[in-house]
Amino acid sequence: MENLVKRRMFRAWMVRTLFCVALGSMWIVRPAAATPDLFDTVVIDAGHGGKDFGACGAKGLQEKELVLDVAQRVAKKLRTQNIDVVMTREDDTFIPLDERTMLANEIRGDLFLSIHANATPVKNVHGIETYFLSLESSDAEADAVASRENESFASERGATSPLSEDPLTAILGDLVMTEHLVESDQFAKLAQEKLALLSGVPSRGVKQAPFVVLMGVQMPASLVEIGFITNEGEEKKLKADSHREEIAKQLVAAVLEYRDRYNAKRGVKPYTTSTR
Repeated sequence: MENLVKRRMFRAWMVRTLFCVALGSMWIVRPAAATPDLFDTVVIDAGHGGKDFGACGAKGLQEKELVLDVAQRVAKKLRTQNIDVVMTREDDTFIPLDERTMLANEIRGDLFLSIHANATPVKNVHGIETYFLSLESSDAEADAVASRENESFASERGATSPLSEDPLTAILGDLVMTEHLVESDQFAKLAQEKLALLSGVPSRGVKQAPFVVLMGVQMPASLVEIGFITNEGEEKKLKADSHREEIAKQLVAAVLEYRDRYNAKRGVKPYTTSTR
């Protein structure tokens, strides 16, 4: 009985959230731009933080520490490329998932990039995955990843439920996601393509899943799992400064290529860039 009540509470909250976002998207009237709407702002979300440790490796590496460090490296590099960067957290602070979404929408970013580390009970699994939003997961593994990353939200709200369980939620979700779904897919593929260049790290592909942190984001948005912290060999790599730097470099390369494509559609010539 208690679980049923929790599921209903979660579903009701999600319907209200999606309804508000959908209405906002429909009724906001943006003034005509005197100049092209250039790509100039990225929101970087370092997963977890504070009381939410995220996943932990066998040798003690914490997801919250790892992803904040990588996120800071990405932010530093992007700022040298004339891109404004807003981080959802700058330090070891717990920020609720819905507040991260609200921040991104308030500053009207051009891209939302959430950085996480993966985990599984199967110790030999390793590699990198990139996700974009869907109310239904690509497969059982993607569903498990989303469930784990959504745990802090469920704990905070005192509710758990699949986001796709309610038909109204699905309809409202479609209204919110349609505008940026293609762009989110395009960036996710770019990020995965760049990260696949990392030495000794297999690509596990681009997938879709119902991540709460991506729900309602009014811009292209992707979530990157930069490796399995539960794999002993990969945890060792993720502890290394050189590997973190290379991850950041490839994520920046993906953002810059996406920026050039974005601007090219608006008649702006590509920038001369460096990802050092």
